[in-house]
Amino acid sequence: MDSVKGQLTLRGILIGCVGCAIITAASVYTALKMGALPWPIVFAAIISLFFLKALGHGKASLNEANVTHTVMSAGAMVAGGLAFTIPGAWMLGHADEAGWLEMLLVALSGVVLGLVCTALLRRHFIEDADLEYPIGEAAAQTLIAGDAGGSTGAKLFGAMGLAGVYTALRDGAGVVPAMFFGNVAIPGVSFGIYNSPMLLAVGFLVGTGAVAVWFAGALLANFGIVAGGSSAGLWDVASAQGIASSLGMGVMMGAGVGVICKNILPKAARTLRGARTARRGGASANADADAGAPKRRLRVSASLAACAVAAVALVACFGLSLGPVPSVIVVLLAFVATAMSAQSVGQTGIDPMEIFGLIVLLAVAAVSDVPQVQLFFVAGIVAVACGLAGDVMNDFHAGHVLGTSPKAQWIGQAIGAVVGALVSVAVMAVLVGAYGPEAFGPQASFVSAQASVVATMVSGIPSVPAFALGLAAGFALYLAGFPAMMLGLGIYLPFYMSLTAFLGALAKVVYDAVCKRRRAKLASEERAAREKAQAETGLVVSSGLLGGESVVGVLVALAAVATGLGA
Repeated sequence: MDSVKGQLTLRGILIGCVGCAIITAASVYTALKMGALPWPIVFAAIISLFFLKALGHGKASLNEANVTHTVMSAGAMVAGGLAFTIPGAWMLGHADEAGWLEMLLVALSGVVLGLVCTALLRRHFIEDADLEYPIGEAAAQTLIAGDAGGSTGAKLFGAMGLAGVYTALRDGAGVVPAMFFGNVAIPGVSFGIYNSPMLLAVGFLVGTGAVAVWFAGALLANFGIVAGGSSAGLWDVASAQGIASSLGMGVMMGAGVGVICKNILPKAARTLRGARTARRGGASANADADAGAPKRRLRVSASLAACAVAAVALVACFGLSLGPVPSVIVVLLAFVATAMSAQSVGQTGIDPMEIFGLIVLLAVAAVSDVPQVQLFFVAGIVAVACGLAGDVMNDFHAGHVLGTSPKAQWIGQAIGAVVGALVSVAVMAVLVGAYGPEAFGPQASFVSAQASVVATMVSGIPSVPAFALGLAAGFALYLAGFPAMMLGLGIYLPFYMSLTAFLGALAKVVYDAVCKRRRAKLASEERAAREKAQAETGLVVSSGLLGGESVVGVLVALAAVATGLGA
């Protein structure tokens, strides 16, 4: 049995819940005010290890710290799921219909779906697919370095400090620009290099092949469809952007369906067949008794998961007035969306949760006549589930590296997610009550950029043919073994993000080439050891760069919460 003893502790839960409340409040403010949400996982890992060692007189296990930081970081992405969707309803005049009760139902529904889906998806994405999960890897390396010290710790925390100072100069002091070459005017294309150590590190960690596909999607969308198509007179720039976004969403949706059909459903069917065979088998009574307990636990867990999903469907149907058909669609497509989220985070470190919420929103709008405000509830539920899924999978990857109990992490995630749901709803209710719904929007105090996009898309898919084409292509490419999710992300995301990640991948190519040339001068018996050391250095330094921006991003957000609410 998966033991949680010594990993999920009372002191860890208390530290995690306090940190979760603070980070969640900061995340709500950051998402609404700045239109961004840095991963808090590395920051939470450092804080967790620090306080556990302080309370334990310098002693704390890495697994306890890992579970504690899992509790602490869970609420941030729940906050993101709400902040990236619900304010769009306020912008369209539905503030009274999207109050604190509706937000709470949306948040808790998304939390339940996210937890159930990730419990089903963990083994495939963490153990079988063995994806990179650069954010989770950075958290694991941070804990290892913080516990061990030495040269590895010096490299990681040196890189972290450098990236942290750089981020503070960029976001806090405004001394460093956020974008290079942003003034290059290409109609419809968000050209530039995002001045982000984190995104460069993501490109370095993910690797050349996957990022090349990502960048190819960006070139296709921005210079093929938008710039090329509009220059050729095939369509105007606005139509081209709609075609590109629809195509990108379709490709990602198709890849998500492919994950379910190729990896999840066959394994579920084999499990069910195995359970039926075991019940019909003629093994001895003692063997049946020995094997019976795990099977009973599996059946109990499956029954509880089914009840939880059914409860979400009932809450959506009656509590949020979605009706039966949209509620069933939300529950079913949440599994597809969380699979998409898990794969996206695993390959890129990016969780475009509002995109996945938009996809399901559009699917619901296409088959039923749902009032406008309820569409935001649909997007909110799915965005919260996908945000939580990305966070959970990062934590599971860190746990896989450190040998942490998945059960302890999942329980910790559930605790932190519920705390995050309560805190994020409270903060959003306070903000809209204090400033009014007119304070949210592109030209308002709280720009709420993602929610504004959702509000724009509520009217429907910009290009249904492009979406359908992308859906079919994404499904077929995934079944053929092609990284379709990466292609879809490149098509959908702003070009400057794809370009920056691509530069990070090119940096890895250069680093590997230089290291290989240096190893060529060594004796053959020394090359293997040096290759391992150089690979570790690249991983640790890039993890430090990623973690430094993440940590300082959270600190900037905390400062904004402390000093900026009255601004």
